[in-house]
Formats: sequence, C-alpha cells, structure tokens
Amino acid sequence: MKRFLILAASLYLYISSATGQAMPANISFNNEASDTARLTGILVEAIEKDPHSRRAPQSFVAEMGRQFLGTPYKSGTLEGEDEMLRINLDGMDCTTFIENAMALALTAGEKRSSWRDYAFNLERLRYRGGKMNGYASRLHYISDWALDNSTKGLLREVTDFVGRSDRMVKSLDWITSHRSDYPALTDSATFAAMKNVESGYHGHRMIYIKSANVGGARLEEGDIVALVSKKEGLDVSHVGIITMIKGKAHLMHASSASGKVTVEAKPLADYLRRQRDVAGIRVFRLSSY
Repeated sequence: MKRFLILAASLYLYISSATGQAMPANISFNNEASDTARLTGILVEAIEKDPHSRRAPQSFVAEMGRQFLGTPYKSGTLEGEDEMLRINLDGMDCTTFIENAMALALTAGEKRSSWRDYAFNLERLRYRGGKMNGYASRLHYISDWALDNSTKGLLREVTDFVGRSDRMVKSLDWITSHRSDYPALTDSATFAAMKNVESGYHGHRMIYIKSANVGGARLEEGDIVALVSKKEGLDVSHVGIITMIKGKAHLMHASSASGKVTVEAKPLADYLRRQRDVAGIRVFRLSSY
C-alpha cells in the first residue's frame, strides 16, 4: 500500500509539472474516456485554427458553447454524497453549460490543449478562491460566483456599461429556505456553512438591466448573461451565452423547455417578454487568463 501511495503521488507531481498547474483532487467524470478525449479534441482544434495569435479568452466563449449544441438538458449533475469536481459532457443544466464553455475558453486562451488544464480552470471558476473544499465552497449563487471570479481576475461585470441599468436590493436565502430540495443540506454543518455564505448577501445590491431595456443594450458575442429573478431570496434563475445573429443578440443556453442546449430563435429582448418571473439581466465577460 505504501509503495502504491508513493507511486500515485509521483504521478500526480509529474502531471502537475507537465502542465504547469496543480491538478484538482477528486475528479469525477460521467464517462472518463470519452470526456477526456472530447475535451482534448475541442482544445486542439481551437488552437490549430489560429496557432500563432494569443486570442483573449472572451473571444472563445461562444465558440466553445457551440460545441455543446444539442446536448441533452440534465439537472443535478454536480450533486453526490461527497463534493467532487464533477464533469459531465453528456448532460448539462444552464450553469454547467456556461462553466464548461468558460473553462474551455480560458484553457484555449492559454494555448493549452490538455483536459487537465481544463479541469484546473473549471475548479477555478466553480469554487470559492478557486479551490474545492466541500459543498459550501461551490459558488451556488450567481452574485457570489460573480464576486469571487471578479476578485480572481477571471470575470468582469459590464452590466452598467452596456445598457441602461437600474438597482435592486435582495437578501439571498433561497437555498437554505428550501433545505429539503438540497440533499447536501441534511448535514447540519453543511447547512450552517451555507447559512454563513448567505449572510454575506443580506441586503445585497445588484445592478441589472430591466427586460424592457434589453433591446437597447450593447451586447457582444460571448457575453455571459444572467436572468435576474423576481423570486424572493433568489438573485438569478437562469444563465446563458450571447451569440449574434444578423446583428441581434440571441441566447444560447441549456434549456429545460427545449430539453437540450440550443439557441433561441427569437432575439433575447423578445425571449425575455415571455419570461414573467424575470426582472432583467446582468452581463459578464471573461477577462483574463
């Protein structure tokens, strides 16, 4: 056993030194062989298209998102008995869809083509401080996700710059208020940890663009948009990526209504008119390596 552990540690150090980045611990793939091959293939293709330039990660976001068009919608893929860096390319919800696209965009922007580098970037985006440390370290609320990733230099909010913005104040407690919907919260320590996270967002002030004003917003290809919820205790109910069609911003997202990753036929401004529980949008851009 001791010899095995030494060998495993040596292999870990070799992989880390080969990529220049520390490998995340406790990775769980839905299908390791096909997922790792697919991730590597996507990255190699993206880099080979323009091998000599160093494109900004933002320019890759929509391109990476389109790799998953048609992927079945599936919720709950991140849940399990223990918190792990779960990777599932065969089924996605709106959050895991944008996470996958963003992690691939970051990795392609770094000119790295290994799935290990993708996993490193996925952990950076998904967890507080970029390190997985239990359920509460996962950035469940978009407001928390945006603040943490902005602090890490990976993301910037541009809501105030792309359109006519308004302010909204909310206290976030949706997760702990719906404890029975989240199996991990049966553990009292995990529940307390989530309550502590939410306490930091009491009277949280958000900038957003009202749905009625989205048509005039200067959205760009690859922008990440968050649909602001009207529900008490919840900041954002849905997320997606902007893709431009004939000069109009359309939403590319993992849609529960369509049952797959798709691009909405109507422009975002028209799509939002049908979303009665949505107050408007927040807009983010991937900003750094």
